[in-house]
Amino acid sequence: MSDIISYHAADAVQKKTQHKRLTMRQIIQRALLITLGAILMSIGLEIFLVPNNVIDGGITGISIMLSYTTGWKLGIFIFLLNLPFFFVGYKQIGKTFAISTLYGIIILSISTSLLHPVSAFTQDILLASIFGGMILGVGIGIVIRYGGSLDGTEIMAILASKKLPFSVGEIVMFFNIFILGSAGFVFSWDRAMYSILAYFVAYKTMDVVIAGLDESKFVWIISDNFHDIGDAILHRLGRGVTYLTGEGAYSGDDKKVIFCVINRLEEAKLKDIVKEYDSSAFLAVGDIAEVRGGRFKKKDIH
Repeated sequence: MSDIISYHAADAVQKKTQHKRLTMRQIIQRALLITLGAILMSIGLEIFLVPNNVIDGGITGISIMLSYTTGWKLGIFIFLLNLPFFFVGYKQIGKTFAISTLYGIIILSISTSLLHPVSAFTQDILLASIFGGMILGVGIGIVIRYGGSLDGTEIMAILASKKLPFSVGEIVMFFNIFILGSAGFVFSWDRAMYSILAYFVAYKTMDVVIAGLDESKFVWIISDNFHDIGDAILHRLGRGVTYLTGEGAYSGDDKKVIFCVINRLEEAKLKDIVKEYDSSAFLAVGDIAEVRGGRFKKKDIH
């Protein structure tokens, strides 16, 4: 009997640890969006940045400089330099991520090769840096949002952070400073500065794409007038609220804590509501990367 129980327990654990397989619809959606993201990145590179000798960070930046010095196509270096990170990612990060990354890199390599003969959209280096960085950021953001990557730098940083006393973000930053600085020796120092500008624009655009335009915020409110404030948020903002019970560490008094999620356009109105009912209330507002489930969808306000 104990063997049967152990077997079922082990089977339950195995089911919990196994990842759920993607449906065919999810696979097709992911493939289409990764294709779109990779093509957008290739447009940003070959139509804006590369013809003006402006580079991106990471493995792509190294590939651009090698392509410039050797005369080989950019797509060849993008594929060859990222290939080792695919095998590392397959073993260390996961099969789905690794396959999505390999597919994205293949599309990126092919599309950059096909777009290489196309002339630059603009010869103005400032415009090329800004708009090339924006298109690049949109493409990378779409691929990351749907489970892939177009550059092995992040994989390298994740693995290196396990052995080095630095975070993933710090390792990526150090690596990119070195790459972007190297553009000054390969091209010129003004091109290195434009490359930093393009990288910054791409980074910020990528953040917007990954987080979404409808940025959400969480709110904690502690007030003796919690019931009035909660009702006002519910009826005037149309947002659901949750009452939590807390205890003051200094006073030992029981306190009611209001928790709710709003979008950034509602923040000012919520602050006015809190101030109206309790000007001395404790209020904390923070950013949320993603909201799913529950009753976050806004109710109609009559």
